[in-house]
Amino acid sequence: MRLLTIRLRGEQRLVGQSAPETLLDLNRTCELRLAERGESRARARAAAELPPEMVAFLEGGEAALVAARHALAFGSDLVLRDRERAQAAGVLVARDEPGLEWLAPVPAPRSVLAVAVNYRDHAAEMGRELPVRPRIFAKVASCIIGTGAPIVRPRVSQFVDWEGELCAVIGRPARHVAAADALDFVAGYTIGNDVTARDWQLHSPTLMMGKGFDTFGPLGPVLVTRDEVPDPQSLEIRTLVKGVVKQDSNTRHMIFSTAQIIEYLSAAFTLRPGDVIFTGTPPGVGAGREPPESLACGDVVRVEISSLGALENPVIDEPA
Repeated sequence: MRLLTIRLRGEQRLVGQSAPETLLDLNRTCELRLAERGESRARARAAAELPPEMVAFLEGGEAALVAARHALAFGSDLVLRDRERAQAAGVLVARDEPGLEWLAPVPAPRSVLAVAVNYRDHAAEMGRELPVRPRIFAKVASCIIGTGAPIVRPRVSQFVDWEGELCAVIGRPARHVAAADALDFVAGYTIGNDVTARDWQLHSPTLMMGKGFDTFGPLGPVLVTRDEVPDPQSLEIRTLVKGVVKQDSNTRHMIFSTAQIIEYLSAAFTLRPGDVIFTGTPPGVGAGREPPESLACGDVVRVEISSLGALENPVIDEPA
């Protein structure tokens, strides 16, 4: 499944993509499906089975995923049979709906964790030694934005860089998980851009000050469930700035795989549904180029990962 989060008329909604141009409000679809089956409390049951907020949905575990698949199948069939009814019932979401806002698939994760220096070629371009274990840092959860939202260049930074990355979203609590089992705890995958203020990155050894500025966590556009991504270590990844390819690699070149990262993190603390893990960036960042390249107002950053789509964000300057 391909799952999105939108805001429509002030409400956050969980959406399923049944075709490239067909978006279905899963909660409303579930409600209609239950009502047609004679369920007297269809709205309340739909809210419990398919809540419109992603973290709550993921906390529902396998039962929520099954409910979403049923809703998606029902809604897709309804659109084919009676498109007008689907629209009237709020099942079908029009892409050009007034006031529609694309959010990150997980707009408010509890934790956003990331791995530094996780591609050999990236380590080389930055002059770093290869790590012996994953180098973990945290991004501030409030930095998460969706596709289309602007990356804001802070007034206090003179060097803002791009870092296209594969992101894993945790689907169930994980503690002391072996790498061999780790991917079973993943709900799905999405695309991230670990935007970095290079001149703030080393203000502290945690990297947090350079990584956590507002809007420095573009994420999306969709969460693709793990059943549609059989091997997260075989995905093509590219980053383009103003249409020019800057990064072009494959996730097989990671030093530590997604599963190894989850094993390492879960040895220390419990990963929870909705936690987002940025798995590291390949070579081609601005700081590693000669001469160095910084993002500028008017740039557009596009990160593409095979089977996951494309995340695209314009760059603007912070108002004075």
